[in-house]
Formats: sequence, structure tokens, C-alpha cells
Amino acid sequence: MTRYPRDMTGYGATPPDPQWPNGARIAVQIVLNYEEGGENNVLHGDAASEAFLSEITGAAPWPGQRHWNMDSLYEYGARAGFWRLHRLLGDLPITVYGVATALARAPAQVAAMQTAGWEIASHGLKWVEHKDMPEDVERAQMAEAIRLHTEVTGAAPRGWYTGRCSGNTVRLAAETGQFAYVADSYADDLPYWMRFGRTDQLIVPYTMDCNDMRFAIQAGFTTGDQFESYLRDSFDMLYAEGGAGAPKMLSIGLHCRLMGRPGRAAALARVIDYMKGHEGVWFATRLQIAEHWAAVHPAQRAACPSEMSCDDFVAAFGGIFEHSPWIAERAHALELGPTHDCAAGVHSALARVFRTATEDERLHVLKAHPDLAGKLATAGKLTADSTAEQAAAGLDLLTDDERAAFQTLNAEYVAKHGFPFIIAVKDNDKASILAAFHRRIGNDRDTEFAEACRQVERIAELRLIDKLGQ
Repeated sequence: MTRYPRDMTGYGATPPDPQWPNGARIAVQIVLNYEEGGENNVLHGDAASEAFLSEITGAAPWPGQRHWNMDSLYEYGARAGFWRLHRLLGDLPITVYGVATALARAPAQVAAMQTAGWEIASHGLKWVEHKDMPEDVERAQMAEAIRLHTEVTGAAPRGWYTGRCSGNTVRLAAETGQFAYVADSYADDLPYWMRFGRTDQLIVPYTMDCNDMRFAIQAGFTTGDQFESYLRDSFDMLYAEGGAGAPKMLSIGLHCRLMGRPGRAAALARVIDYMKGHEGVWFATRLQIAEHWAAVHPAQRAACPSEMSCDDFVAAFGGIFEHSPWIAERAHALELGPTHDCAAGVHSALARVFRTATEDERLHVLKAHPDLAGKLATAGKLTADSTAEQAAAGLDLLTDDERAAFQTLNAEYVAKHGFPFIIAVKDNDKASILAAFHRRIGNDRDTEFAEACRQVERIAELRLIDKLGQ
């Protein structure tokens, strides 16, 4: 059994209403990354100097020695950049991603964060790459980050963001049971839940686009105006979506050594004033957003189709295609995953099996469908789904003349095509069904076989929507 772990569907076309406090049209969440003093440095026991996110284009690690220019660029973030941003943002609810070892080397800055009432989330033990780190080492470093963070700030972190993470990071963070949210994701404009065993972990996604890191990469921002313009456009789009009934979250990522430079901070000040000038804007910490989401949209523990055993999957979906459980059995063997845990996902899997079945197998499915208003309906021997579907179209309340007309058409149709007339009755009423009957009975067999198969798939889709929701 193949299972694909990535969720490529998310909330789809109809994201949930976050119901932001006071009916806000948008939640604006600003992160200040505090990494200075936690970066790669031989003084920190690392093998080489830092090479990531600085003013030095194309920087490379210097093995075994300090990189004086790199050191001083990071020091600027702690010595000057932090304080400029603290003055600029001090009245807003900010989330700090604090590298534990950096926080330990910044007592004055930590005190200022706390005086301002900012949330201090954990940004890991050190600002280093984790992609090749063994799982046990990363787990141990995570535990040490939590311990040191608690020692330095006086409280355990409620949020986690590694940033330079591994494929294990989110699961390891969830397994601690420590965090109201994990932010190592860029997958959505809204929080969402992930399941790890018995743990439901809330993910509050972060951003790489509305992020001053783009001043430190090629083809990124070069002037403050570019950053300001991009943030304004992002805000305007999400604000409009919120006004149309689909509020979202705008994440903004800042770094002391980057946005703390005067020419960039000026642009940030302008765009913050722009956002403040709108009604219905909720500035919030990530923890506030996480706690709100958990209260309004708690994790759901419904059975996930992709996690079902074959027997359970067939029991749940074996009747979606009329009397054809073999379709569900084959569908279970496909590459299913979280993206299939919805009506559209299960339908896709079942329909793939039906479409690739032999013509004889598909004909068997067609023949498994009952006549409309036929003898089985009169005798009360339809499946529960078929009974409800025909009743919804009024086919259980026919006059004698109408019933006779249906039976005559059924007999003529079957005699010509070799299978019953099939139509998704939920898309129709009695009049449109009769009109389709008269229209389609004259089709050639191949045309009508294809149309009947399309109708079978549509019936299956409607049944799954009834069962699983949109």
C-alpha cells in the first residue's frame, strides 16, 4: 500500500472562515527573527563561519576561522538593528523567533522584548542547518533549546520555528507536546492541523515572500520601496479577500541585521502606517492566532480515508459505485495520501479505477444500476442511496401514467443499448429526467455508453459529498 504524505489540497476552493476577533478582515502577524549570536561561528564551537542571510553576496563559510565582516554584520543586528525595530514596532504585538543561544547572549534585548509584551517563540538552539542532522541529535538539540529558552526568558516557548529545518523537524516538534503551534511551513494563508500519531499539531505557516531575507538573496529586493510595495500589494489582496468573506493571515518576516538598516526600516514604517490606516485589521502574535484558531477550529479526529485499512475503506466506499466494491478495493491500493481525505480525493481514486477498468467491468457497473422508477423501486429493493436519490427527484410519487411511461422508456432503452438508463437524478427533476430520456435513447451505443459512464461518476461524486462533505 503506497501512501503519499504531502497534502496538495489543503482547504481547496472554500477555506474556512477564521472568524478573527471583532470581525477583522485580515490578521497581520509580524515576526522579528533574533539570530545574532546564534549563527555559525568558531566561537560557538562550529566548524566554520556563517554564510547565510547577510549583506555579503555569495558568502562562503570560512572553515576553522572567524569571518570578521560576517561577524560584524550580525553584530549590527544586535547592537543597532534590534533597537531601531524595537522603537518602530514597540506598540504592536510582535512574535520573536529567538534562537536560544542568541537570546542567552542578549539580556538587554530579551528584557526589551518582554517589556513590550512580545511573544518569544523558539527558533532552535543555534541558527545552523539541520537538513543532514541525525534525528537523535536534532531531538536532543530541540530539548536543549527549550531548556535554555526557559532559563533565559523565564517561560517555556509556546511556538517553534527552526527555519533551516530537516524533514524530521515538524514531527519532532509535535512529539514534544510542547507547542501551541509550529511555523515550519509555507503552505497556506491560514493555520491548519497536522496529525502525528495521536498528536494533532497546529501549523501556523510562515512566509518567504513577505520577508526581508529577500534583501540578502540574488534577484531579491534592493530598495526599501520594493519591499514596501510588495507588502502593500499582499495586504491589499488579502484585505479584499477578507472583505469578500474569506479572511486570511498576512505573515511578515523581519531580521534585525537586515530590516534594522535605516533605509529599509523607513519603508517598513511607511507600510505599517498604511496597514494601521485600515479598519478591520487584527495585529496579533502567532500565539494569539494559534489560540484563536484552536478555539474556533479545533482539530477533528474523523477517520481519514487514506489511513483506513482496505477492509474499512471498502466498507465505507464499496457502495459508492453501485454494487461494485471491487472499485474501492483497487482504489485503496493507489498512491493515496492526505490530499485524498475528502470527497474530491476519494472520488478521484475511485474514478481512476473505473475509467481504467475493462469495458466488460464497466458494463457490469452500468448493469448494476436499477431502472428509474422500475420494478425494484416499486418493490422497495433499491439500495438506500438509490432509494433516496430517486425519491429526491419525485420518482417515488409518480402517477400511473408517468410510471407506465418510465417503464416503457426503460424497456426500449435497455433493448437498444444493453444497460439501464442512468442519470444523476440529484442534478435533475422529473421533467428534465424525462427530457434526457427521450433525447438520449436515440444515441448510438458507444455515445450512450460514454454518457452513462459519466453519469455513474457524477452519481458517485454526489454520494461522496453527502458522505464526506465538500
